[in-house]
Amino acid sequence: MRVSLRLVLLGLTAALPLVATGQKSSITLADNPALNRVDDALLPDAPDAPPSFDPTQQPPAQSGAGQSSSSAQSATAQAADQKTAHDQAEDQLKQQEHQRVAGVMATFNTTTNRNALPLSAGQKFQLFFKSETDPWPFVLSGIVAGINQASDSEQEWGQGMQGYAKRYGAAYSDSFIGNFFGNAVLTSVLHEDPRYYQKGTGSKWGRFLWAATSTVWCKRDKGTWGPNYANVGGNMIGAAIARIYYPASERTVGDTLSDGLTVSAEGIVGSEIIEFWPDMAHYMKRKHDEKMARKAAKAAGQSAPAAKSQSPQN
Repeated sequence: MRVSLRLVLLGLTAALPLVATGQKSSITLADNPALNRVDDALLPDAPDAPPSFDPTQQPPAQSGAGQSSSSAQSATAQAADQKTAHDQAEDQLKQQEHQRVAGVMATFNTTTNRNALPLSAGQKFQLFFKSETDPWPFVLSGIVAGINQASDSEQEWGQGMQGYAKRYGAAYSDSFIGNFFGNAVLTSVLHEDPRYYQKGTGSKWGRFLWAATSTVWCKRDKGTWGPNYANVGGNMIGAAIARIYYPASERTVGDTLSDGLTVSAEGIVGSEIIEFWPDMAHYMKRKHDEKMARKAAKAAGQSAPAAKSQSPQN
């Protein structure tokens, strides 16, 4: 999973005011459909044998036909099980595609289900395109381009609308290309899961270490865990391709390695923010509720003497 620190920090900047006003994350969950299964009652009954039929003298051809029929039924049942697992994974993926922090920042590549079913190659590409075509990455790319223009990074691009357009295109291209390889292509080839598995429970230190290792350690399609080659490799490939559209002064091998490792390091910080975002949102909500309670108590205290002074005298 690639998580850009700049984009996540900007997302938090936009989301914190919503949390401070008491708004919550919006996650819509769809119920999983019932599992499809082969009903034995629907299978045709075997034909009755004639009275003169001797089972011990069944021709070899008939025995072979029975074995073929049994094999065909077994293959059909296995195909049905595989289709059911695929449909279940599709339902889980659709649930993820509704996840947003404070109703704003998309977190489609995050799951809280430790037993989430593996995604097919097509579903990994679907998740990638859903994430990159959401309005959120376009808005964040515009903000990043504005920050880079204000700091006059990539000086060769100049200022004005032309310079801003180049920085905007570079910011979005960095995200799109890196995620295309890191979350879709390489995860499909290497059979790695592109999602961040949010821990959410346990000690703070344990959760911190869990999030920190997600950049270099991931779940695989077969259920085991191992090195996150797709993420690190995607970061490096994205940084290498970016040399094509960045200024000539930034097309060195050192710049490529530096940018790739920087994005990988940013992914660690981004994972930490996603892991502890529910805690931060809860803290902000609690502080807001306490502030409103103090205001209500103060208003009640001020209204009591006023009501007493206005009461009729005997």
